[in-house]
Amino acid sequence: MAKLRTVFRCPSCGTSAPKWVGQCPGCEAWGTLVEELDAPQSPQVVSLAGPSRPPVPIAEVDPSEFTPRPIGIGELDRVLGGGLVPGSVTLLGGEPGIGKSTVLLQAAAEVAVGGGTALYLSGEESPQQVRLRAERLGALHPHLFLAAETALPQVLGAIEAVDPDLVVVDSVQTLMMPEMSSAPGSVAQVRECSHRLVQEAKARGCAMVLVGHVTKEGNLAGPRVLEHMVDTVLAFEGDRHHALRILRAVKHRFGATQELGLFEMTERGLRGVPEPSGLFLADRRVGVPGSVVVPTVEGARPILVELQALVASSSLPSPRRTAQGVDPGRLSMVLAVLERRVGLPLARLDVFSLAVGGVRLHEPGADLALALAVASALSGQPVPPDLVACGEIGLGGELRQVAHTPRRLAEAARMGFKRAMVPFSAPAEVEGIHLIRVGTLLDGIDRLGLLAS
Repeated sequence: MAKLRTVFRCPSCGTSAPKWVGQCPGCEAWGTLVEELDAPQSPQVVSLAGPSRPPVPIAEVDPSEFTPRPIGIGELDRVLGGGLVPGSVTLLGGEPGIGKSTVLLQAAAEVAVGGGTALYLSGEESPQQVRLRAERLGALHPHLFLAAETALPQVLGAIEAVDPDLVVVDSVQTLMMPEMSSAPGSVAQVRECSHRLVQEAKARGCAMVLVGHVTKEGNLAGPRVLEHMVDTVLAFEGDRHHALRILRAVKHRFGATQELGLFEMTERGLRGVPEPSGLFLADRRVGVPGSVVVPTVEGARPILVELQALVASSSLPSPRRTAQGVDPGRLSMVLAVLERRVGLPLARLDVFSLAVGGVRLHEPGADLALALAVASALSGQPVPPDLVACGEIGLGGELRQVAHTPRRLAEAARMGFKRAMVPFSAPAEVEGIHLIRVGTLLDGIDRLGLLAS
């Protein structure tokens, strides 16, 4: 067997060096050399035989090989399109403390309860720590195996010994190949270890889930090729100070990426939230100025979220604009439209906005509700408690319809709301809710009597 050695190669020009240097000797670019494994090439005999699998008509390909198998956690199965596909590799990313290890330990336990075998490989916690968490979650099962390994040969040996249906690697940034001199978590280590694990999953036909760290910008750490190698990329979002957790599919080769999973963190682990609208509106106080409900769409699921705004006098040369759960850029745009097109005096006032429940609203459909909340807070007049608002605001103050408006309004009607303010171009009437159609933001604010005196 050829001995493995490491070289440092420039991905731009392909020049290699025996050790790392700051500047590439070939293209003279700075900081581009990346460590790679390099095995001497042995002479190969070119085979003229045909492919191992002859081409077949696409209609004759059997799709049953990639049928998802339910895990047993409803919200997770929803995002995955029914469950995990045997032989697939899934990458789960999220901020520290968001609940990645918790949800995967619960998933591994559900697979064991369902008659399968699961292997949980922990590189960040000791077996005792994982065992205590499993006991708290009620996830102790004889078919759930646990190993604390970081060296890739030992990891592959554990998979060989257990032969599981599901493998959880927590996390891929802790793995290392002894042949490489770089530290765990480096670009070269993550790329090589992930490549070997993907090959192992495909060869054995076992589903594998890799936990990935994220950067401070919220992106998955490590090389971008990591996201290309796996079949599915899941993003676990939420605020650690709130109980809500949101699971999204960023990439999914076996289904759509439009579904959304909602979890609530409890003492017994993560619990699915079948009625998110009821959860977000449970503590809402009606008759308070600055509060407006917006029907939003997360993935393919309509959800009602309360938007709150507060306006206060400021002694600062540049008044504060604080947005929690709301896109700061859209807040600035809405305030500018309110100032120039509606005439509200906001230039010397502090404005605070909040999406209640830890939800992050970054869609334009929340523009109208945000503007009404600010106008209500400024005038001191509350918005009617049975009214919701959705629509996009243009720079000229005009209102435009947003996608899935009938689905949004149907959810509002189901939750007991009787009226909805929408743009003129919104679709036809929705049963159970009266539509208040307006063409401009000024018209909408005037119809509700929110113009500040």
